[in-house]
Amino acid sequence: MARRAVVCDCAQISDPTLSTIDQLARLELAARQLGCQLQLRHANAALRDLIELLGLADVLRVEVEREPEEGEQPGGVEEEGQFTDPTL
Repeated sequence: MARRAVVCDCAQISDPTLSTIDQLARLELAARQLGCQLQLRHANAALRDLIELLGLADVLRVEVEREPEEGEQPGGVEEEGQFTDPTL
């Protein structure tokens, strides 16, 4: 049975420190104790690099965000078909 996910939006973490990683690790531990899995979203490169440098990439799982493909709108919104109204 898959464990439930606890999602942590890290978009506001602009300058991560060791204290940041400590708090995220404590959050991961609490989630595990409740039978859940912590997933970090919107982690910037600095946070991802610090997690990797400390060897915690297997513990603090960062959700991988893919770049939009050419012609694709960010956020996975896609329009089908062609617009026939030239004012659009």
